Amino acid sequence: MTAAAAAAAGAALPEGRLEQRFTDYKPLYRPAEAEAEANRCLYCVDAPCIQACPTEIDIPTFIRKIATGNVRGAARTILDANLLGYSCSRVCPVEVLCVGACVYNAWERPPIQIGRLQRYATETTLARGGIAGLYARRPATGKRVACVGGGPASIAAAGLLALAGHRVTVFERKQVPGGLNTLGIAPYKMLGDAALREVEWVLALGEIELRTGVTVGEGDLSAARLLADYDAVFLGLGLGADSTLGVPGEEGPGVHGAVALIERIKADPTFDLGGARTALVVGGGNTAIDIAHELALLDLEDVAMVYRRREADMSGYAHELDYARRHGVRLLEDRVPLAVLRDGQGRVTGLRVARAQGGKPVAGSEHDLPCDLIAVAIGQARATGLAQAFPGVALDPKGRVVVDPVTRRTGHPKVWAGGDCVNGGKEVVNAAQDAKLAARSIDALLRGA
Repeated sequence: MTAAAAAAAGAALPEGRLEQRFTDYKPLYRPAEAEAEANRCLYCVDAPCIQACPTEIDIPTFIRKIATGNVRGAARTILDANLLGYSCSRVCPVEVLCVGACVYNAWERPPIQIGRLQRYATETTLARGGIAGLYARRPATGKRVACVGGGPASIAAAGLLALAGHRVTVFERKQVPGGLNTLGIAPYKMLGDAALREVEWVLALGEIELRTGVTVGEGDLSAARLLADYDAVFLGLGLGADSTLGVPGEEGPGVHGAVALIERIKADPTFDLGGARTALVVGGGNTAIDIAHELALLDLEDVAMVYRRREADMSGYAHELDYARRHGVRLLEDRVPLAVLRDGQGRVTGLRVARAQGGKPVAGSEHDLPCDLIAVAIGQARATGLAQAFPGVALDPKGRVVVDPVTRRTGHPKVWAGGDCVNGGKEVVNAAQDAKLAARSIDALLRGA
C-alpha cells in the first residue's frame, strides 16, 4: 500500500454518526442475481446506454463479461473508462442516463439494471484486491503534478496521472479526502466509509501523496509556489458554502444549509437533530430532495419541501422525488419564504411564506407553516476565488472556471480544471470525465507531445 493509500485508510470516519442508521436502498447483487440480470441484455449494436454515459463506458461489453463469469474483466472495462466506476455505480442518476436510455423502456419492459451490475463488477473485484492488481504503472517520468482539492475530480485525475508514471500530490483542506463522495452523498445511496475505500483503492495506483488539512492559498502554499514546484496543476475546487435565504430570523439554531447538514449527518458523531420532529426544506433541486428524504428516513413526523414554483419546474430528478414521497416527503408548491419564526427562547417554530405566482410572492397571501427545523437548499456559492490566483485562469459570468472543452486546460499553460468548479455542480460521473480528459492532456504535455 502506498503512503497516500495508507493515509486514506487511516482517515476513517468516527463511529456513532447518524448516517449509520441508513440502509442500502439498492443492495449489492448476489452472483446468481447479477448473472441473471446480465443475461437479459440484448448487447445492442448502437448501444444507446453508452451514448447516455458521460464517460462512455462500454456497457454491453462489461455486462457480457458478467454473464460469462468474467467479473474481473467486467470491472476492468468499467474502470478503463471511469476510474470512479464504483462510486458512480451507486450514486449516478442512472434512471436518466444509461438505464433511462435502455431500449427495454420503449417496449414497456423493465430496463437492464446497469448501475447495479456495474456495482457488482467493481465492488466484487475491488474487494478482492483493489485496483492496483488490474493495472501496471508506466515507468516513472520524474514529473510532478499538484491536484488541488480532494474530491472526485482530483482523486480520479491523481490516479490516472500516477498510472502514467507521474508523481502526484493531492491537497485537501478537510481532514478526510473524497469531497462530495465522502461527505455529501445521501447515506441511503452510499456511506462515507465506502467512499473512503474507493479513495484508498485509487491512491494505491502509484506515487501519490495525500495532504489533508491544508488549504492552498494560505501561508507558503500559494498558487505561485505550486506553479514553481510542480510541472502541472489540476484544480478540482468543488463548490462553496450553502446559499442563504436572506430573510428575517434565518440566523440562529434550527436553520441549516442543506449541504452542511448532510455533512454533519454523514461525519459528525456528536450531531443530532435536537429533538426536531417536523422539518421544512426550501428548494427544488436534487440536494433539496436528498436532505428531505434523509430527514424522513430519520423518522421525523413530517417533512415537506417548500418550492417557489410548480413541480414541473423543479431541477431535481422526478424519480428521486417519487422515491422520497414513498417515505412521506410532501411537496408544497408555489411558496416563497418571507421569514423564519422563532419563540422567546430562539427556537424555530415555523416559516412564514407567501403564495407565489411565477416564483414571485402574491400580496396578501402570507401564511405560516409550522416546523422546528429548516434546511435551505437553494444552491451553493462558487469556490473558485483561488483559481484567479493563477495568471491566465478566467471565470465565466457564473463564476465557473473557463476550460478548453476537449482538454480541460485553462488559460494558463500549466493549469487544468474539472468537476463542479467547471460545470457548476453536476454529477460525480461528470467529474470523472473531466479528470480523464485533463489527465490525458497533462500526460501528453509532460511527455512533450
